[in-house]
Amino acid sequence: MYIVTGGAGFIGSVIVWRLNQEGIDDILIIDDLAQTEKWKNLINRSYKDYIHKDKFIDLIKKDKFPGKIDAIIHMGACSSTTEKDADYLTENNYKYTKTLAEYALLKNIRFIYASSAATYGDGSLGFSDDDKFTPELKPLNMYGYSKQMFDLWVIKQGLIDKVVGLKFFNVFGPNEYHKGEMSSLIFKAYHQIKDTGKIKLFKSYRSEYKDGEQKRDFVYVKDCMDIIWHLIQNNKVNGIFNLGTGTARTWIDLANAVFYAMEKTPNIEFIDMPENIKSKYQYFTEAKMKKLKSTNCPVNFRSLEDAVADYIRNYLSQEDPFI
Repeated sequence: MYIVTGGAGFIGSVIVWRLNQEGIDDILIIDDLAQTEKWKNLINRSYKDYIHKDKFIDLIKKDKFPGKIDAIIHMGACSSTTEKDADYLTENNYKYTKTLAEYALLKNIRFIYASSAATYGDGSLGFSDDDKFTPELKPLNMYGYSKQMFDLWVIKQGLIDKVVGLKFFNVFGPNEYHKGEMSSLIFKAYHQIKDTGKIKLFKSYRSEYKDGEQKRDFVYVKDCMDIIWHLIQNNKVNGIFNLGTGTARTWIDLANAVFYAMEKTPNIEFIDMPENIKSKYQYFTEAKMKKLKSTNCPVNFRSLEDAVADYIRNYLSQEDPFI
């Protein structure tokens, strides 16, 4: 049995899709659907059962979970970079993850968890996933720090060679529709263009970057699945790894890719950045992928333009946009 926490969420539901593609449906989905629209991500998927995350962690703590578990792919977390409740983030993103990791190690279960590029803060210390640099990182928000807390726990406990952590960069793609303000610009831009004919991008407040030339490492969720599937199968590959394309692109590049995919003439408006994120804004991110490549993991990504075109033409513009 494969357990996917956050299995109704964005990346989690696409992992379930990939497992289904491999002929696997002995999958237990762990999530908290509440009053969100995440349930729609499950309609096209095949799985054994769904369990609320609170009931699941209770079963784990009491060691009453039935059946053999092949792997726990832990994508469940509060992913809001603007969440201010530090106790909630600590409980949900750090302590919950630690409990699952301890259980998986005790039971000899493959454990793969989601870290985040938010751990790199403003990027002034670079984007190397070499473990010796991890303790020096200074996240800009509590979300990033909650992820950093668990990465540091893994290192301090000497578990680097026993689990896999993935520092996701700017992931986009189908099934992110429930994320609201945390959804990708591609999703937002598609609807902006449909409604107004233009895209709004934040102005730059640093002299070294012109408006729209801030850069991010945008990575397509479907491309991430090749890596995750490889890691599920190869339990000798362990460590905390970056997961991005390794190539930073500008917001203007991204906007133009959306216009091209929609067969529209580019029309970009630059707007003021909200005061509450100015001091926490990442102007540049770019994953260093040497560490993951050195494990012979397939690290092949389509271009930003091709990925955006696939997302828009095969999902966002379709009556059923879910993967």
